[in-house]
Amino acid sequence: MRAARARYSSEVRGVRRVVGAGVRCAHGPQWGSVMHTSQRAYLVWSAGLLAYVVAVLQRSSFGVAGLDAADRFDASPTMLGGFLVLQLLVYAMLQVPVGLLLDRFGARTMVLAGAVTMTAAQVLVALATSLPLAIMARVLVGVGDALTFISVLSVLSVWFPARRVPLMTQLTALLGQFGQVLSAVPLATVLHGWGWTPAFLAAAGAGVVAGTAVFAGFRNRPPGAPAPAAAASPREVLDGLKGAWRHPGTRLGLWSHAGTQCSGLVFALLWGVPYLVVGQGMSPTGASVMLTVLVLAGAVVGPVFGEFTARHPLRRSWLVLSVIAATVLVWVAVLLVPPPAPMWLLVLLVVVLAANGPCSAVGFDYARTFNPEHRRGTAVGIVNVGGFTASLTTTLLVGAVLGASGGYTPEAFRTAWLVQFPIWAITVVGVVGARRKARRVMAAEGTVVPPIRDVLRRGRRRRELS
Repeated sequence: MRAARARYSSEVRGVRRVVGAGVRCAHGPQWGSVMHTSQRAYLVWSAGLLAYVVAVLQRSSFGVAGLDAADRFDASPTMLGGFLVLQLLVYAMLQVPVGLLLDRFGARTMVLAGAVTMTAAQVLVALATSLPLAIMARVLVGVGDALTFISVLSVLSVWFPARRVPLMTQLTALLGQFGQVLSAVPLATVLHGWGWTPAFLAAAGAGVVAGTAVFAGFRNRPPGAPAPAAAASPREVLDGLKGAWRHPGTRLGLWSHAGTQCSGLVFALLWGVPYLVVGQGMSPTGASVMLTVLVLAGAVVGPVFGEFTARHPLRRSWLVLSVIAATVLVWVAVLLVPPPAPMWLLVLLVVVLAANGPCSAVGFDYARTFNPEHRRGTAVGIVNVGGFTASLTTTLLVGAVLGASGGYTPEAFRTAWLVQFPIWAITVVGVVGARRKARRVMAAEGTVVPPIRDVLRRGRRRRELS
């Protein structure tokens, strides 16, 4: 028993060394480990963070305007779902190309281009009275959104010490979700008080502010920092794609991201407010407050999940499966109760959905720790495609079922949300299968993951001995 315990401790230390090495390689010791964190570094980060907050605002603006959009453009639920599907499809398809453009043109150019693109898109949305123009505008929102987040993250490793980069990455992701609060409260207030055009012109104005901040304060690297490596050749890009996809750890990240992200994202970006207003009888203001609760709960859960994955790198998949199970159970409870459901149950639904986003970041952690440095960006792009593909599929299916069921009614929504269950089943099978293959690779490299029952048995014995 003592030998088995020693072997297990050695295995955990080995995995932690791998994870730690992944952090050091991903963020590099070249400049960040010796750079003094100056006030300018935080100014650069603040400008990038503002751009990301505004990008999330633009991305989620249709979430509070779904019913208004249906009236303005005389759009069926299927058509309305198509708005978000196209936006997410563009976002997902651009992940790898954006990485290549980032290497070639730098983060400042990319973030500025994203802000300009989304500002122009929201002006088009504000003035559009026809469905084709509105759809084109939302596609442009997806383009600008795709340019922003990974570009902002890319500069952290050259402006901050390596030990601080993971924290700054987490803060960027968490604080960026404040953009959902801006869409759920101020934007919704303007929309319902002054109308469609003023609301989306105000969103465009936020884009102007973000673009100005990026132009004035965002820089790719500090003076004297090493120049970035040369951009990869097309052949190297293709080899990186093949290598990343072939590794089961990347596919484990893809299925994890897909299974945990889709329900919360679809709820927040489009169907949550219509469902709460029409399907559960809440006021538009109350529905906006629920979206705010979703963001705040996610900000609380995120650091907890981050600490868990750092302390228990061998059990990341159990966190993923637990969050999927909790999401399934809370949806079953909500859908079984005739509407309107009790307020406590709806709040519980929102809190569980808030855990979806932070847990989906485990997929990126898999991509980072299972891939060498030269293809980590490609692996992250593959993982991101999985989550957004699941999200756009869910969005489209919910809209199609609503349309086939006669439009926005409580019973139609209860039926429409059932489309999530097959997607969860597929992703759980994917997680379990990819995990098995990834553990075989780990075992071949000298790291054996003990079954969870053995870990629990050792824990019981340890408590008995104490």
